[in-house]
Amino acid sequence: MSNENPKSDRYSYAQAGVNIAAGNALVKAIGPLARATARPGADAELGGFGGFFDLRAAGYKDPLLVAGNDGVGTKVKLAIDHDRHDAIGIDLVAMCVNDLIVQGAEPLFFLDYFATGKLDNGVAERVIAGIAEGCRIAGCALIGGETAEMPGMYAPGDYDLAGFCVGAVERGEQLTGDAVAEGDVLLGLASSGVHSNGYSLVRRLAADKGWKMDRPALFDNERLLIEHLIEPTRIYVKTLLPFIRAGRIHALAHITGGGLLENVPRVLPGGLHAQIDADAWEQPRLMAFLQAQGHIEPEEMARTFNCGVGMVLAVAPEQATALAADLTAAGEAVFTIGTIVAGERGCTVTGSAETWSAREAWVATHCA
Repeated sequence: MSNENPKSDRYSYAQAGVNIAAGNALVKAIGPLARATARPGADAELGGFGGFFDLRAAGYKDPLLVAGNDGVGTKVKLAIDHDRHDAIGIDLVAMCVNDLIVQGAEPLFFLDYFATGKLDNGVAERVIAGIAEGCRIAGCALIGGETAEMPGMYAPGDYDLAGFCVGAVERGEQLTGDAVAEGDVLLGLASSGVHSNGYSLVRRLAADKGWKMDRPALFDNERLLIEHLIEPTRIYVKTLLPFIRAGRIHALAHITGGGLLENVPRVLPGGLHAQIDADAWEQPRLMAFLQAQGHIEPEEMARTFNCGVGMVLAVAPEQATALAADLTAAGEAVFTIGTIVAGERGCTVTGSAETWSAREAWVATHCA
């Protein structure tokens, strides 16, 4: 190959905006974070072309694999704009592993995708440290991932995330919703905040209303508003897994985009309807703030936000009281929020003016 061109005409990957050395340095820096998530079946070492997992070492005999992937949505933009990168990785893991546990599956391993225009190792390490912490909370191993530096694809300082998780459940023990029956009781587990859905609306309200994110929230003088809004999604895996394996739960619904109205029907057989009483739990102050600030209709609230309930369980009526007590002892805030009745598959949420708005009692129905 000729080497006659002057130096000013010679191109390199770094000149195009991609710093391979920085990428290698990042992989080296996050290695200990990944190793801290090691579990039976995976050593969580990074650097290979793929990650291995040994199902037999994890104790499975005849497992079904369950896979899921997700992102964090525009909550990432909130983290970027306010330099709050440390917990957004927990959200990424939570959105994936909470979707696996509703199938009855134990999350086993996780892989992440971090994409940006120009790699800032300080920011990337903070994000990936959050991912590793989420994996630790969920009990799954961080066995690999991809860091993509793509000049021109993202505005300066921006990045995006995607997560991929694989879990397992012994054949015949998966939760499919078939066990749900008329008369089952619905238990709700409290959310830790907005979780990771509805942030396009949250950010629109923040811009239109001129919220001061770095000041105490109007509803809580002890915490900044941004701290409430960036609170990571609660991970329910370790709490729920023992009760699933004991056969005490008929079905689970992770309350994400679509809220209560659209997520609960996803786990119901035909001919059954979820009847939820919104007066059964106190609406969190953050949710009341969002509703008041946006004059949001109750039905819109129930379809956009989790309204304070991040996971819904369908359980046999004779099990409900004891299970609620056991979940409380395990650290969850538990509400008895409704029942399963005969009817078209769907979900109806009812609530009084004091719970939802300054209007009369309302009924909002969505049928799957």
